[in-house]
Amino acid sequence: MSTTTAELLKGAAELFPDEVVTQAHVRHLELPHGAGKFALITLDNGLDHTKPTTFGPQSLANLNAAVDQVEAEAKAGDIVGVGLTGKPFIFAVGADLKGVELLKQHSDALAIGKGGHDVFKRLAGLAVPTFAYYNGAAMGGGVEAGLHCTYRTVSKALPAFSLPEVFLGLVPGWGGCALLPNLIGAEKAVQVIIENSLNQNRQLKGKQVFELGIADALFEGADFLEQSLLWTAKVLNGDVKVERPEVDRGEAWDQAVAKGRFIADGKVHGAAPAAYRALDIIAAAKDGDLQAGFDAEDQALADLIMGGELRAGLYAFNLVQKRGKRPAGAPDKNLARPVSKVGVVGAGLMASQLALLFLRRLEVPVVLTDIDQERVDKGVGYVHAEIDKLLGKGRINQDKANRLKALVTGVLDKAEGFADADFIIEAVFEEIGVKQQVFAEVEAVAPAHAILATNTSSLSVTEMASKLKHPERVVGFHFFNPVAVLPLLEIVRGEQTDDASLATAFGVAKKLKKTAVLVKDAPAFVVNRILTRFMGEVQNVIDEGTPVAVAEKGVEPLGLPMSPLVLLELVGPAIGLHVSETLNRAFPERFKVSPNLKAVVDAGKRGFYVYDSGKPELDPEVQALLQQGDSVLTEEQVRDRVLDAVAQEIGLMLDEGVVAEAQDIDLCLITGAGWPFHLGGITPYLDRAGVSERVTGKRFLEQGVASVPA
Repeated sequence: MSTTTAELLKGAAELFPDEVVTQAHVRHLELPHGAGKFALITLDNGLDHTKPTTFGPQSLANLNAAVDQVEAEAKAGDIVGVGLTGKPFIFAVGADLKGVELLKQHSDALAIGKGGHDVFKRLAGLAVPTFAYYNGAAMGGGVEAGLHCTYRTVSKALPAFSLPEVFLGLVPGWGGCALLPNLIGAEKAVQVIIENSLNQNRQLKGKQVFELGIADALFEGADFLEQSLLWTAKVLNGDVKVERPEVDRGEAWDQAVAKGRFIADGKVHGAAPAAYRALDIIAAAKDGDLQAGFDAEDQALADLIMGGELRAGLYAFNLVQKRGKRPAGAPDKNLARPVSKVGVVGAGLMASQLALLFLRRLEVPVVLTDIDQERVDKGVGYVHAEIDKLLGKGRINQDKANRLKALVTGVLDKAEGFADADFIIEAVFEEIGVKQQVFAEVEAVAPAHAILATNTSSLSVTEMASKLKHPERVVGFHFFNPVAVLPLLEIVRGEQTDDASLATAFGVAKKLKKTAVLVKDAPAFVVNRILTRFMGEVQNVIDEGTPVAVAEKGVEPLGLPMSPLVLLELVGPAIGLHVSETLNRAFPERFKVSPNLKAVVDAGKRGFYVYDSGKPELDPEVQALLQQGDSVLTEEQVRDRVLDAVAQEIGLMLDEGVVAEAQDIDLCLITGAGWPFHLGGITPYLDRAGVSERVTGKRFLEQGVASVPA
């Protein structure tokens, strides 16, 4: 490694004093079959598998020192090969992203890229063959360290293997973009680097790593290292010849890159640069010039580290991994009461989904009630059918399936069903009078300690509880559809909800493996309020005269998972109309009820589009219903209108104390509405685009939070 890189790494280490440092331990062993003396480097940060091994500047320097040692031994003829592996369950999970967040200068970011390359390249440049043994989780720079080796083995037990950089707003910058397509071909490399990353950071298992050709051999987890060393000896003795298919460097390469661009366009609509930078490097790697690829990776890495999208991506990652697990404002968990039986009022689709979730996660008796036996039987039948599906897929065994089915029952009599329930949730028609009546009936038969939870999406929890003898035990417990997929749970504190009820709700949310956010009892809470304002403004510009296609395209640069009108179709126009009517009653000056949306609902239409050609096209029947004005906006004007409206609403919500901080707004949108990671939710985007200051006079987040430090 050059003195310059050593100095740059040293400088980078000084910028990051809190690095969890990975050691690179060298030990020597005699390979079987007389293959010779072998050096094995083990990456280990000294902590258990819950704190995965990472590469910060000091960790890279430690690996470099280990390579110094084995390089000298290889030159002297003292060893026949070098292996690289990790501590139990972990190979290495890449760059230490906490250090990346601290970088303020382009030159410092460039040093991280060059430092990683310079260290890893030395593994490829040794005088003896090198072997990577992917024994456990390998991501990012961990994967790339192995790609620089001559050969690779992988454990069948390996649970997670990925190059997740594009997901976060980076590129695989320590060799991934240049080496992987040259190893397995551009098509498979695009799948790993672009497609998997943009599909919520999809992970590969050990067998898939082998089948893709990334690893040369696959071994059982129990004796993985032993088998890998045995295989290594055979390779070095010439008993095993590793043959890899020839990489197609013709039209297939260009087609793979084009497919990658199509995938990126579909996911981020050009709104985030990382995928496109990675594809540029993959395209240029076609001629096999690895050094040119490494140089391009360094430049892309430094540019992206100093860009807003990466900081937003890291911010989003930290929200989900940290804030999502320690909810702001949650009461002392020791106040939570145990829940050993759950009641569900209602047996429709939403109620049945909730029953299934409680059953699977809590594994306690769950009882459903409804107004007639047919509905009750249908709800229980749904849960049984879903358990059978899990059994069919091998996700649970027969014994567990039988046990879960026995735990779910349905009754007509609430007194019979709820007399010993600890947590009762209602999922009935979204009308305040109906819900008040349900809670009055439940309170009359439920034990005094039972929590009464409502899955309302927009109604007042305080009003719902107002006629009860014990309103303090009512809490909002708002799930998002589909319940099994979306992690968010808005936990709503009514004006009289007490700490014990709230603590119990948070305790249950944790067992349900949901991301719980504490929300004030305000109309439509967080996600529905913001989405209704967002979609309402799109609807307003359509009503005023802007063509549907222009209105939809106006917000496309946000890179949202779907367009507003496709989202409306998913939610259901009738539900969208109901929420907009609720918010119109609360805030008539900002939330209008669209006459066109009402006409679509009254006509019984399920959405604005038909899909006869496979693509969404405006339904001619809906087109005939639309009554529009003559004010036509451009795409840019639409975008400004919509973003200004959203920024205004978020500012008001924060002023009202609907959530503790802007971070909770972003956490809600990411986990409850699939808002893109690369935006960091919504507030970093509004800050970066200057919308926050234009509308509210200030940023939502301080400089350096989801942005490059000043």
